[in-house]
Amino acid sequence: MNTRTVLVIDDEVKILELVRSYLEINGYAVFCARSGREGMELFTKNRNSPNPVSLILLDLMLPDFPGEEFCRRIRQVSDLPIIMITARVDEESIIRGLSIGADDYVTKPFSPRQLMARVRAALRRGGGKQAEGQVLLYRDLRADREKHLVSRNGEPLNLTRDEYRILTLFMSGPAKIFTREEILGAVKGDDYGGFDRSVDTHIKKLRAKLGDDPKAPRYILTVYGMGYRLCPPETV
Repeated sequence: MNTRTVLVIDDEVKILELVRSYLEINGYAVFCARSGREGMELFTKNRNSPNPVSLILLDLMLPDFPGEEFCRRIRQVSDLPIIMITARVDEESIIRGLSIGADDYVTKPFSPRQLMARVRAALRRGGGKQAEGQVLLYRDLRADREKHLVSRNGEPLNLTRDEYRILTLFMSGPAKIFTREEILGAVKGDDYGGFDRSVDTHIKKLRAKLGDDPKAPRYILTVYGMGYRLCPPETV
């Protein structure tokens, strides 16, 4: 039995009932919301629960604020899969949704069987990223890749999505030097081109949240001419 939780956000009651029914038949736990605000409250409330939200089905046309805005807010704090449900079939709307962090989309009216197939595929892709160990440890840092949470000495760190991706990249290979290109790949995937100095800005903000002094680092070490890595144990 699949125990993963799906958050469905749509202001159409019939859509909510249909999607909930099919998800529950397929063994998923389900939360339903009829607005972006209600959806955000459910996501936040259950984020630290034993069975947090694993995937979001998101209508782009919500009554309080656009689904694109909801997606942007989620992507500031979480990397979990988001599938857009949209009545818009124009290419620009779909490209815009995917560019701000959605993983897939289905258009209304849709086949419930096709939707379930897309849910399973998105969860498999998300699970594959986390296959080698759900929890990463480095000194007093702990990263739970299932819940997308990082803590230091048991205290949660308020990281953005990009900061979370960079830190967990480092923690997944504590002895490796990561180039700027590799870090950008982890943050942006293949959707970037050319020279990009945003990595340095992300590192600066991440160091500040870790309380790290770049002149005497305890966590992130600059390897001049090469990139960044975690400080070797003998230097901490």
